[in-house]
Amino acid sequence: MLSEVTATRYVTPLREGGSLPGIVEADDLGTYVMKFTGAGQGRKTLVAEVICGELGRRLGLRVPELVTMQLDPVIGLSEPDQEVQELLKASGGLNLGMDYLPGSLGFDAKAYQVSSAEAGRVVWFDALINNVDRSWRNPNLLVWGGELWLIDHGATMIWHHNWPTAQVSAAKAYNASDHALAPFGPDIASAAAALAPLVTEELLTEVAAEVPDEWLVDEPGYATTDELRRAYVEPLLARAATIHERITLDAPAEDKPSQAPGWLSERLAPRPRATKNDKDGGQ
Repeated sequence: MLSEVTATRYVTPLREGGSLPGIVEADDLGTYVMKFTGAGQGRKTLVAEVICGELGRRLGLRVPELVTMQLDPVIGLSEPDQEVQELLKASGGLNLGMDYLPGSLGFDAKAYQVSSAEAGRVVWFDALINNVDRSWRNPNLLVWGGELWLIDHGATMIWHHNWPTAQVSAAKAYNASDHALAPFGPDIASAAAALAPLVTEELLTEVAAEVPDEWLVDEPGYATTDELRRAYVEPLLARAATIHERITLDAPAEDKPSQAPGWLSERLAPRPRATKNDKDGGQ
């Protein structure tokens, strides 16, 4: 099970995230990025963070450690920001914490090179969980200790927002054309060969069990939390076997800063030096 800690001090909000996560200190002397149950996206975002984050870690991808965090809203009484105060008041009880990576940098494709093998593993994983939030617009990737780290998996498994259509939704293809790592020629076939066999029913059941019961109760159509956990396992298990066959990387587009493999090398290739004739208009 995820470790449980208690938030002791709210440090600062992270306004880059739409749900207004915050940096907090906890009673284990650790510093975490807290995701709140009272945020607009609701508890399903935290469920997705746990299942997909823990699945990624078990597949050997770098995902910061996750913990559950008890929050007493009183720690926000001194906050001058009314929006933050309201968020803390709405999030009393159990929330989610992600280990804070001090000094980490946001991923920049022009500054950090990724091997085709690593790019393939990340793209395949994002296709498995149907991550719609790892694009060049918002990579949700950090560079820390010289290595690539995956964060923010709340916008995944979109089928859990409408369970009656989950089977159809989970069977859909994955267009990786806008993926942040598309320019690095992701080796998806090798990633699938290495990772798909690891995604077993036992593994998925294990990561689904990490989700606290209180984030799963009262889901329409499910009598028990175990029944709902099973609903998370089934589409991921089915998807793992064949999703590599349904990942697409479209041709580069001129109006976007990154697209399919080849974009980066084409735009970063050294340009020929101008000659005197070039400067003189060729005369």
